[in-house]
Amino acid sequence: MDEPDQVEVHEYEEDEETVVLELSVAEDDRGKVIGRQGRTAKALRAIMKADGTKEGKRVLVEIVD
Repeated sequence: MDEPDQVEVHEYEEDEETVVLELSVAEDDRGKVIGRQGRTAKALRAIMKADGTKEGKRVLVEIVD
């Protein structure tokens, strides 16, 4: 990641069972976060889903502009 100070994560509850994490990064780093064929983004989502399951919540990770 070339600009780690540009990383922002905003969390909000969509409903009682769903938490949404919005990940914002510098435009040049967006491809690195998504990864080849979305592998990095899929892995990040899988980790957050597993963690959310422990809490009884559904966790969505959105990479935003």
